[in-house]
Amino acid sequence: MAQLRRCIGSAKFEMAAHDAPVDDFPKQPSQKDGLGRMCRIHWNQYTTALRKAALERKAAQEPEAAATESEVATATEDVDEPATKQPQAKRGRQRSKPAAKVAQVSRAK
Repeated sequence: MAQLRRCIGSAKFEMAAHDAPVDDFPKQPSQKDGLGRMCRIHWNQYTTALRKAALERKAAQEPEAAATESEVATATEDVDEPATKQPQAKRGRQRSKPAAKVAQVSRAK
């Protein structure tokens, strides 16, 4: 008979704990015995549920962020500064070009 191991499940995502064969558990080197605490099926369901919950939280926060951005845009329109935005460097070591040089290059073309 195959050895059984206890899958802890997840109360938050309604996965009941159960006994499963040791072969059903993924390898987890950080654990003392080298096996995960959830069976492979429950682990996949758990990580999928975590990802969906994170996406739902992000979607719920986006309308709030959009409202804040519109308030900031309204406040900056009242100021008599040009509304040109400088592109941000993609990497930390790149330097952005001064606005005057960008304008000169644009005129030269």
